[in-house]
Amino acid sequence: MFGLNSKDSTLLILVAVLALFAPFILNPFPEGSALAQFNAGYPDLMQRFVIFGIFAIGFNILFGLTGYLSFGHAAFLGVGSYAAIWMMKLLTLNVIPAIIMAIIFAGIFALVVGFISLRRSGIYFSILTLAFAQMSYALAYSVLTPITGGETGLQLKATDTPLLSNLGPTEIGRANLFGLDMRTSYELELGTWLFTFNTGYYIAAVCMLIGFYVSIRIFRSPFGMMLRAVKSNQQRLNYTGLNSKPYTLAAFVISGMYAGLAGGLMVAMDTQVGPERMFWTASGEVVLMTILGGVGTLIGPVLGAGMIKYMENIISKINDNILHQWFAFMPDGIEDFLVTIIHPFIGKGWHLTLGIIFMLVVIFLPGGLVEGGQRIGRMFGSGKKADADTGAADTKPAE
Repeated sequence: MFGLNSKDSTLLILVAVLALFAPFILNPFPEGSALAQFNAGYPDLMQRFVIFGIFAIGFNILFGLTGYLSFGHAAFLGVGSYAAIWMMKLLTLNVIPAIIMAIIFAGIFALVVGFISLRRSGIYFSILTLAFAQMSYALAYSVLTPITGGETGLQLKATDTPLLSNLGPTEIGRANLFGLDMRTSYELELGTWLFTFNTGYYIAAVCMLIGFYVSIRIFRSPFGMMLRAVKSNQQRLNYTGLNSKPYTLAAFVISGMYAGLAGGLMVAMDTQVGPERMFWTASGEVVLMTILGGVGTLIGPVLGAGMIKYMENIISKINDNILHQWFAFMPDGIEDFLVTIIHPFIGKGWHLTLGIIFMLVVIFLPGGLVEGGQRIGRMFGSGKKADADTGAADTKPAE
């Protein structure tokens, strides 16, 4: 199907089904119940799952296949976002041209950054990309204020009159897809469950599926094989007479275009852009997503992105009052003791929980969540199938 073998087709169908039924899967608990706190099926969070999944998929093409670790990929996310918001302000509020321009501008910027940064490898490459990202952040924050809006960023205003829009000067425009508002949602009540189907989420999910399909084709192509050869032993590859630089630059640009797509979708969902999207912490976040999910695997980055965004939006909302409600059935002394013990790991302390999980994954599951799934599969006698379906890449270096 679509040029994929049966196992990759099965994986693509699985991801498509999960994306389609996400409102049901992410809302397993009834509204109003004590466990409803853990429901993640609301539009804003579901959009973040797929958008940062796209970001991580693109980063994995560079890091997972070539081994080049970039600490500056947030710069392409930011460039894509600014390109998209300007397209909406000047031309049209339709998200399609905005997303296309986000991909193009991010790709051009990635070409410039990659051409310079790929002259070095290892930690020197990582530091160069980090420097470019921080320079981009500084430019967006202060130097290019007329273009970027500075600290306050850019957003659609009542005074904006896009060339291809019929909106009057006093009406605040909203991003749309051929007139369909990206915020449009339909709510379905089934007993005590409430499921929300959002237009913006499904548009982002379609983009993620397309990006996921392209990544599969790259992984299985001769081009992907060349990138694996670069990761395995670039010096030996050069000895064969093959120049690896065009391949690594192409991977860098493709990865940057994925980041631009994610940035454009972020603007489509929330028509506001700020320089914080280009800060080094945003670049570090996508590194964590990829490693946590499984470097060099197909579905791993999506899982890692989902897990981190889930913790950021769900675990961070748990506070002491909620904990007291959970443990109210216990004696007061034990209740207070448990709340005191758990308190540092929830709310603003969710980063501590993430750090512990990341440490445990790196130590015990170097292949990330995908490796964990494979181990569970082997426990039930389906290890080979689990390996194939997750698209795990063979990371053993050539001898």
